[in-house]
Amino acid sequence: MEKIVFEKSDIRDFVKNTITEKIEKLKKFIEFTLEASRDIKKTPKYDSMREEMQEEIYQMQRQLGALNDLRLNMGKVLNSATERVQLGSLVITNKARFYISVSLGEFFFEGDRFYAISPESPMAKKIMGMKAGDEFTLNKIHQKIVEVL
Repeated sequence: MEKIVFEKSDIRDFVKNTITEKIEKLKKFIEFTLEASRDIKKTPKYDSMREEMQEEIYQMQRQLGALNDLRLNMGKVLNSATERVQLGSLVITNKARFYISVSLGEFFFEGDRFYAISPESPMAKKIMGMKAGDEFTLNKIHQKIVEVL
């Protein structure tokens, strides 16, 4: 991987905005589904359809709760530079880029692939406290930490 300069604060803002966009999209979808369920005729013939829609609304509300938790947890993520891997660190290895923050998964920022992982993930637990130059193996994949921001 070639040396590229990353602005951690831009990545942090991107992750926060991504979570906010997902929350807004889900809220709109919940509202749409609620309206649609109200429009279904109140006859026994349509009971199963209404039940399915209620189950879908329930699942979306659970997802919304999880997204709100992610947004809340992003408030705890440090934005200062670090030498050792900790919550808020951007870790560049010879194979991937990890943002230790929340469990958002893979995302693309300015054409580069990143992984937002929670501090409870196996990867984060493995590299916590490490610094540039340290090496580790996880799931039979050997990586070297190139940079910690």
